[in-house]
Order: sequence, then C-alpha cells, then structure tokens
Amino acid sequence: MYEPNVVGDWQEYDEHAGLRVRVHRLEQAEPPRGRDEAAEGLTYFRLRITVENRGGRSLGVHLEDGQIDVRIGPDGEGAFVDWRNSQFIEGYDVYPLRRATAVLYAAGPEAALSQIDVQVQLRVDDEWAERRLWTGGIGVHEESVGAAAPTAGAAGGLAHQISNFLRDQAGPGTTG
Repeated sequence: MYEPNVVGDWQEYDEHAGLRVRVHRLEQAEPPRGRDEAAEGLTYFRLRITVENRGGRSLGVHLEDGQIDVRIGPDGEGAFVDWRNSQFIEGYDVYPLRRATAVLYAAGPEAALSQIDVQVQLRVDDEWAERRLWTGGIGVHEESVGAAAPTAGAAGGLAHQISNFLRDQAGPGTTG
C-alpha cells in the first residue's frame, strides 16, 4: 500500500542511490513580489522542497512548474499556485553531499489550510522518478510529529493522526 509522508519527512528514491527529497517548512507567508490578483481573498502559504544527494555522483535535477501539485481541504481541491513568486530547481546538478531547495508560494481559503497535500514528481538525469506525496497543514508543526508526547494542540491534529497510522503500519521492531 502506498502511504503518504508527513510534511518534514525525507523520502529516498530506490532508483537513484543516495537521492532523497522532502517537503518541509509549510507556513503561512506572503509572497516576496506581492500578491497575485487571482489570489484575492485567499490566504497565502509557503513550502520548501529540498532535494539532497547523499550518493557518490552528481545528479541533474529538475523540479519545475507542472511537477508539483498542491491540494487543500478535505475534498482535495487544487490550491492557487503563484508561479511568479515561486522558485524552482531547473536543470541543476546536485553534487554529492549537497542540496537544492525549491520554494513554492500557494494560496487557498483559510479554512481549508489545515489539510494540505503536496505531490512531487522529480526528474533526475532526464528520467522521471516516482511521484511522492506529503501531507500536513498550516498550524501543524513538524516538530510535534515525531515527539513522544504530543502537545495538547497537536493531540487531535492531522500530523499526529498520520504519525500514529504510519507507526501502526510499520509493525513491531521498528523505531519512529
């Protein structure tokens, strides 16, 4: 069964030894070059997608518009993605023990931002890697996801529920 990652988790790619990706730093933030007219009445948020090369050779990485899909709310509606303010990884060689980070600005109705799903399909050396999914939300803190005793605010939160689900699915003998 395919399981989503929690925002902040690293995901390794078997087909590219040493390559791993994560979606992190999901937070409410205004775009640096001003709001897009189409986002009037919506709440902006920012997230980062980091690609890390822990392998022994450099990898050509592409992470551009069209390779990232952001869905919000319980119905998974598409978020408004502000391509003008976002920064992508376009044909960048990530050398061993180095990282490259894309910064994405998106917006949606404030009530829907407690559930955000981000799907990423990385292109490595002109080959498409498998799509990966991360889930989180505004107000759900990455630090509370792996904590032994969650805070009162996170006890019923989405990240806590996902963390418990993944821990239950991992089975005995694994650590979280």
